[in-house]
Amino acid sequence: MYKNKKILGVITARGGSKGILGKNIKLLGGKPLIVYTIKAARKAGIFDRLILSTDSEEIASVARRFGCEVPFLRPKKLAQDDTLHLLVIQHALRWLKKNEKYQSDYTMMLQPTAPLRQDFHIKEAVELILKNPDADSVLSVAAIPNDFNPAKAMFLNKNGILRLVGDSPVYERISRRQDLPKVFRSAGSFYLFRSQLALVKKNPNFYGEKTLPYFVEDKYIVDIDTLEDWIIAEKKLKKIKKIVM
Repeated sequence: MYKNKKILGVITARGGSKGILGKNIKLLGGKPLIVYTIKAARKAGIFDRLILSTDSEEIASVARRFGCEVPFLRPKKLAQDDTLHLLVIQHALRWLKKNEKYQSDYTMMLQPTAPLRQDFHIKEAVELILKNPDADSVLSVAAIPNDFNPAKAMFLNKNGILRLVGDSPVYERISRRQDLPKVFRSAGSFYLFRSQLALVKKNPNFYGEKTLPYFVEDKYIVDIDTLEDWIIAEKKLKKIKKIVM
């Protein structure tokens, strides 16, 4: 228990990756990919339980070896290409409640495909939500460069005419960098939320009405989905190893 709150960490890693075969236990910098997430989560020191949700005994074996609980194997129907993460988390929360009488105050979902996330990111995010008891969630985010700011985006309408997103004429486009609104994207480092949000009958989700931002530097951000992403991860890992690893 961390500061009188039960914090559950759930690492999600299915076995059927198609973009990169065996991705979650493929060696990155000499370690299975999933190990980076397990080590960061354990080092953060804020989880009273850290579990893995997987359908693969092979991935489960690696996770156990590095100190992660694997209380169940996820049903195959929840390990498909199109399976929503919400369904995976709901299954984990319900399984723990039914089989082990365990319920957490907050849950953090961690994906192995973000191996550059550090222990201090995890700890600081949890401390942020605990300092703001009215908040429902904390989302890791990064700034969107001005060149890709949605306020500058245009689309073609049905008549083939350029319009701004929102259907305003192009002359209303913001041209001065200083006038552009600051916008952000999900960094994918983690999803932290009140556990009950994922289980409510009406509109279950990870965010609620009040989501706080946790800003992550670009050097710690990668989302591995393709071999090109893997190469980027290797390059970034070499740079940050000298600093924090």
